[in-house]
Amino acid sequence: MIDTNSIETLKSTLDIVDVVGNYIELKKAGANYKACCPFHGEKTASLVVSPTKQIYHCFGCGVGGDSIKFVMELEKLSYPEAIEKLASSVNFTLHYTQSGSSDYSESKRVLEALQSWYTINLDKNSASFEYLHTRGVSQNSIERFGIGYTPSGNEVLNHLNSLSIPLPLSIEAGVVATGDDGRSYARLTERITFPIYSATGNIVGFGGRTITNHPAKYINSPQTKLFNKSRLLYGYNQAKDSIYKNKQIIICEGYLDVVMLHQGGFTEAVATMGTALTSEHLPLLRKGEPKVILAYDGDKAGVAAALKGAVMLSHARFDGGVVLFPDGQDPADMISKGESGVVASLFRNSKQLIPFVIEQLAGQYDLRNPKEKENAYGVIRNYMSGLSEIMRESYISNASSILGVATSMFTRGNRNSPLPTSGTEKKYDIEQLSMLRTMMEYPRLTDDILNYLVPEMLGDYAGHFDAIVREEWSNHMLVELSLNENTIVMEEVDLWRSVQSMQIIYYSRMLEKINSNNTLSVAAKIKLIRKLKMDIIPKLKRGERVFYDSTITI
Repeated sequence: MIDTNSIETLKSTLDIVDVVGNYIELKKAGANYKACCPFHGEKTASLVVSPTKQIYHCFGCGVGGDSIKFVMELEKLSYPEAIEKLASSVNFTLHYTQSGSSDYSESKRVLEALQSWYTINLDKNSASFEYLHTRGVSQNSIERFGIGYTPSGNEVLNHLNSLSIPLPLSIEAGVVATGDDGRSYARLTERITFPIYSATGNIVGFGGRTITNHPAKYINSPQTKLFNKSRLLYGYNQAKDSIYKNKQIIICEGYLDVVMLHQGGFTEAVATMGTALTSEHLPLLRKGEPKVILAYDGDKAGVAAALKGAVMLSHARFDGGVVLFPDGQDPADMISKGESGVVASLFRNSKQLIPFVIEQLAGQYDLRNPKEKENAYGVIRNYMSGLSEIMRESYISNASSILGVATSMFTRGNRNSPLPTSGTEKKYDIEQLSMLRTMMEYPRLTDDILNYLVPEMLGDYAGHFDAIVREEWSNHMLVELSLNENTIVMEEVDLWRSVQSMQIIYYSRMLEKINSNNTLSVAAKIKLIRKLKMDIIPKLKRGERVFYDSTITI
């Protein structure tokens, strides 16, 4: 948290005339200043700024407050975000009440230094410049989005050393890592770089696109105190003014899609970063209450991501639609080919979220088969039970028409009650399914969980686990799970308790198998039993995290 005294000192440093004047033109009017209010359309100046009282007030729409309130309202920022933005604008150093909370300024110094260097390097690397030129990226777009180039790992490390940046700080900022052999290495090397900013315009990390045929085409900064890819949207800082003005946000898949869409005039475009849209993105998407357009490739992965996003958005009461680009094309290619008009038409005629979900869910079943038709009905009814009553009523005829069933099937009984997904789901099953659903909602946790769980630990749900690891979001098991209202999305602390619970059950059963096994030698049995009873299981019961041990097997 920002220290209260620090906030008060900042307030005394600010001059509201300078703050407001950075956004709109002010004209002197006696002791005060006047301007046309930026919060509502007007031709006659009705906003008054008082340097004496350090406040503003609009006599047209009634808004008013101090410098911090003005920035909050205009930039759609939270209170802490507005304070940090203002502090940065006047080079004021904030103090925080919790240790580590002020680490941003140091990490920011590392990231900003690298960003400046990356942009200079782009001009020196003909291959990167040629690639961008081939993709149709203009010089103006390169400069607007700060696209750069990072050379070899040694050059990165040498540059950081030349700036006297301590190694621990570089690691904390996410630009350097330490290998198993203890040696440090740069995370991004020989890649075109895309700086990633928070909604307030602070640099928080980088994305990198290979130009050396590396199997990982794109790499992002790792999870840090500043960088959480499940909450960030690439390009949001550049797009937010258009998003608020046009009441629309276009969510696509890649950095170049965003750059080229902006270049083509679609300045509301943003992108997720190596992960599907998650519930952690929702607070950012709600700002300005825009219509949300999901604009993805028409391949299997794109359709799966669109379905997952459309289910989440419609359940969260968002308005919006889905665009799937045809014939293996993506928006960057279409803009580069001069097809901006076609792209605009696709956006205008986007498929509404709810009909898209209903059609996609039904399409996963053979509706000519009565049993599969019954399953499709159950999945779609479960999905519709998560909609508001008005939206559900509005689309019952659409769902019944696609399924070929009577509308009364969606209205009989308690419409707010989801269909039971399985009569065999007991408390432990629900816990397992809830853990899996949580992994779907927060894909960033999957890599970490893989250190502790293997598919066989989940028994009947091993297939679900495998599908999540492979990000097969259109897999019918995951679609049904996402609509299973007997499950919940867990808090992270509860998720890890469930992981440990599954480990305890797995290793306890393994202990029973080892005790009853007649093929193991006595020495091997004693070694395994001692490992389980004296080490692994006690640690788990104490709440410690224990990596999966592949040596515990028979």
